[in-house]
Amino acid sequence: MARMKWQGRAMLAMAMALAAAVSPALACTRAVYLGDNGDVITARSMDWKVDVATNLYVLPRGIERNGQAGPKSIAWKARYGSVVATGYDVSTTDGMNEKGLVANLLWLVESEYPKRRSNKPGLAISLWAQYVLDNFATVQEAVAALEREPYSIVTDKVPGEDRQATLHLSLSDATGDSAIVEYIGGRQVIHHDRRYQVMTNSPIFDEQLALNAYWKQIGGTVMLPGTNRSADRFARASFYINAIPKAEDPVVALASVFSVIRNASVPYGITTPGEPNISSTRWRTVADHKRRLYFFESALTPNTFWVDLNKIDFAGPVLKLDLGQDQRNTFAGDALSHFQPSKPFAFLGTDG
Repeated sequence: MARMKWQGRAMLAMAMALAAAVSPALACTRAVYLGDNGDVITARSMDWKVDVATNLYVLPRGIERNGQAGPKSIAWKARYGSVVATGYDVSTTDGMNEKGLVANLLWLVESEYPKRRSNKPGLAISLWAQYVLDNFATVQEAVAALEREPYSIVTDKVPGEDRQATLHLSLSDATGDSAIVEYIGGRQVIHHDRRYQVMTNSPIFDEQLALNAYWKQIGGTVMLPGTNRSADRFARASFYINAIPKAEDPVVALASVFSVIRNASVPYGITTPGEPNISSTRWRTVADHKRRLYFFESALTPNTFWVDLNKIDFAGPVLKLDLGQDQRNTFAGDALSHFQPSKPFAFLGTDG
């Protein structure tokens, strides 16, 4: 008994030490629900200190793209169409393609990207998620390709700010498979397993898993951490995404997943003393991989709406849904009819 108590105190000390080491970070959360009847649902929150100027786009297959990283950039043609949420209309920050692959970009202050190598074509970080959505149908396909490191990621400053974008990428697909892609110490690190259902921000994913191990020992019905810190949101989302019922009714499953991502959100207008970069949740997305539905919920509008990818002509034009300043434009139900033909947004590029 004494040994068990000592081990519990040791794990608590480790968890507190790791949590204390977390740098102030912009707060986002991603969680994957693995339900009955092959249901897979991915939810994420976007937390940012200012309006991230998000709009939704339908991007058809067949678009020719360039990595926007100078003269020697990777080039490709989109194999799959996608519905995406932009950041500042210069980057894909979230989305699902027509095969049910979902990509989410979240902030990770510890990211260190490799120095540009002359033998590797460049890929601007604004296109990182889009590259995956354009080219792959499953997480397994994406991981197999990314392990060969076909490009060098080239980061750039956040629009309107004097700091570099430091991000990590999560992937999930219709089979329930997941992967987390990070750049730590200039080296690509890929965590690939369907068990990796949750990702937040700092610390790096290995340390998030160690922190979560402590809370699993305590048990979520006994106590869960309740702050807005990244490590605490990881523990809450990990517990609740597996504690909610594996409902056979997809409407109930979606409602349960929405409740989990709302639980991990930061109330609008909240600031955290000593953590100046913990930010309010601006919006949430929920992607139903099986039914190919992509839901969007703004913190400043009363309605949740969705896009049915089964109804989209991905051989057609680029379409845009203008969400307005602070995503205040209001939509309800299936919003596909409100999308309008548009020029493709221009990805933020760099000289390499």
